[in-house]
Amino acid sequence: MAAATLSFSLSLDPQQYHNKTGTAPASPIISTKHSHFPLRKSNHCQFSNFLSFSHSSSSPAPTTASSFLEDSFSTGRFLTNEELEKLKTLEHFVHFQELQSGFLWVRVMRPEEMDRTVSLLAESFSESMLLPVGYNKLLRFFVKQYLIERRAVMPHAATLIGFYRGKGESESGEDVAFAGTVEVCFDKRGANASPATPTPPKNSPYICNMTVRKERRRRGIGWHLLKACEELISQMSSSKEVYLHCRMIDEAPFNMYTKAGYSVVKTDNIIVLLTLQRRKHLMCKKLPVVDHLSESDVSGSVEELPS
Repeated sequence: MAAATLSFSLSLDPQQYHNKTGTAPASPIISTKHSHFPLRKSNHCQFSNFLSFSHSSSSPAPTTASSFLEDSFSTGRFLTNEELEKLKTLEHFVHFQELQSGFLWVRVMRPEEMDRTVSLLAESFSESMLLPVGYNKLLRFFVKQYLIERRAVMPHAATLIGFYRGKGESESGEDVAFAGTVEVCFDKRGANASPATPTPPKNSPYICNMTVRKERRRRGIGWHLLKACEELISQMSSSKEVYLHCRMIDEAPFNMYTKAGYSVVKTDNIIVLLTLQRRKHLMCKKLPVVDHLSESDVSGSVEELPS
């Protein structure tokens, strides 16, 4: 997936950006295609290897639960018990999926992963807005400022990042690559002050700023970033109506969203072109309330670990 689904607020185009948060869990909630789905034994080993790598190679120092909470306390605002519980949910969230070509892990972004996320978003925004290469440094500055600001609204919004490893590659963790990112807002307090048009309801979950690295596209990563967002929304929000934007010119993302169950509820007026923006669809999907997995959910997915 290209930069088509991105939405960013610069002085030249006030809209949305992205969020920064997170730590890796000691005992993660593992979710695959469906909520809390158990892993195949071999995949469980792959997941364990990834966690080991994630706690060592990819980070200068492992982030602990206390430092995760300290990030929120440093904003100076009072956190309710409900907010503290939601922070713990973010901390422990991990979405695992076996793809045809490899394995994908999605979790909340950690503080030390901001720079790589900034680089990917800046590259995608530049591609989307057809900006000259010389603007990249300035763009990175604005993206990073946005990430810093958005961290203050945790746990009302979060940024997820995905890691990919191809099948047949080393299981040591050295071949695990940063693959993509996406932002999800859960409620009104997490909503951006300058939303993209058409304006989504502020009290409803909203997905934005999804992008996948060029060399990792066409592998189903964008689809599972979307599914990870929906999984997390189901845990974090009582509202099940999820919104997102898609530019009218972006056929591939539009087809993906339609296939995932999203439908167009409103489209930008042609006048928006006068603001040097692309016309966009506002799309919505109502997430199902799932109490337990049905047989149809299990069919075609990974097998349970033997008891």
